[in-house]
Amino acid sequence: MTGRDRWTHRAAALGVGLLLAVPTAAQIPSHPTDLIYQLLDFTPPQAVDHRHELSNGVVVYVVEDHELPLASVSVQVRTGSYLDPADKIGLASLTGSQMRAGGTATIGATEFDEQAAFLAAQIGSFIGGTSGGANLGCLTKDLEVCLDLFFDMLRNPGFDEGRLALAKSQSIQGMERRNDATRSIEGREFGRLMRGTSHFSTTQRTRASVEAITRDDLIAFHRRYFHPGNFIFTVSGDVDTTAILAELERRLDGWEVGSESVPPVPAPDFTPEPGLYLVDKPDVNQGRVALGHLGITRDDPDRYKVLVMNDILGGGGFSARLLTRVRSDEGLAYSASSSFRAGTYYPGLFQAGFQSRSETVARATAIVLEEIGRMRTELVEDEELRNSIGYFVETFSRSFSSAAATAGLFAGDEFTGRDPAYLATYRDNIASVTAEEVLDVAKRYLDPEKLVIFVVGNLEAILAGDPERPEFSLEALSPGGVSRIPLPDPFTMEYPSP
Repeated sequence: MTGRDRWTHRAAALGVGLLLAVPTAAQIPSHPTDLIYQLLDFTPPQAVDHRHELSNGVVVYVVEDHELPLASVSVQVRTGSYLDPADKIGLASLTGSQMRAGGTATIGATEFDEQAAFLAAQIGSFIGGTSGGANLGCLTKDLEVCLDLFFDMLRNPGFDEGRLALAKSQSIQGMERRNDATRSIEGREFGRLMRGTSHFSTTQRTRASVEAITRDDLIAFHRRYFHPGNFIFTVSGDVDTTAILAELERRLDGWEVGSESVPPVPAPDFTPEPGLYLVDKPDVNQGRVALGHLGITRDDPDRYKVLVMNDILGGGGFSARLLTRVRSDEGLAYSASSSFRAGTYYPGLFQAGFQSRSETVARATAIVLEEIGRMRTELVEDEELRNSIGYFVETFSRSFSSAAATAGLFAGDEFTGRDPAYLATYRDNIASVTAEEVLDVAKRYLDPEKLVIFVVGNLEAILAGDPERPEFSLEALSPGGVSRIPLPDPFTMEYPSP
């Protein structure tokens, strides 16, 4: 979540609180500070109350909501692009998209589109990095016929040759723009600096890898991973639990559960090298900067303290220190933020970033480093701590804001093997964080000496710096060496020698 998004969420939460606490005319206080709010009373639902197992062992989470005559069905699938063959990078993604786009074995692609449109049904499929899935949304009265379409797609995708050829062509055309935007360059190159060049998360499609993918490859990939043994279903909305379980049971009947286990998601075998890394993009007038190092996993006992620490540093939007300093105080960037992602399968990343005018990149970078250092040496203020804790505690209920969100949360935890018991203690764990603990985790989990600093932009202007503030030098801020990264060929992803 970006700092701007976090600010929007905070403002929305405040707005909801005000609406819920509006007094009568006779009770209007003389000043806003005199407003009194009732404490939020919320007990999270229990996963076990919504969890069901079909006769073949498939897990289904059902959360009923009869407010509107709408139903949603989703399935999470144990697959992902980490399973792509080395010479056919992009196979998983194409398989996921073409399941929906390519019709079924009995219904052509165009006819499938028309039937879904006639029913006003939203049907989709995808495969991402570490999971795949499909989803259905429709009117409750049409649920049975829509389930027929949905399961036909899941079980018997047609992988239309024409649609596949178009998707491959569009993928290759998209490669041409790989080096156009600094945002995409940053995402790609910073990822390589953090994870190395051989991890699935940084391996890029090429013209050759996409052209090598055939319809038979999609069929084989689907057959291997799309079977009930790899499914977790979620159902939400205007449904009857007993009835929908029977519908799923019937449609899965006779679909063989595969015996081959899915390989685990691999962790990167790579240690980032601290230093300053530069990519020259002479045609832009702003530099994009990312700073970061490896982080923690979601099971780390310090995760709640780290969450609060990062919120105060840069995750909390307009109340966070980075945005306050870089934007509000110095006027050097529209946005500046940080994230400290807790990884599921391997450690996530700490990352801070901003975009600033070329001549002020060094100065803004120095401020970010200064604020990271201040987190490690000073206790946070009581108001900062109170606001951060209050935000997380009071917005916790948003995780259950809809039946679909609730079912999806439970299914996601089951998919990744997370004990849902953490939900019962989440608010208490957040609320118990102290200023001393924030300082402690900042000292242990923020390490300026391990930072990778990545900059993309007009290097001549960026390195020249601000003539009015010559004391700021980008190269002098590097915790290691200074390296230039050339832009690769967008179709082959081969990098020329620097």
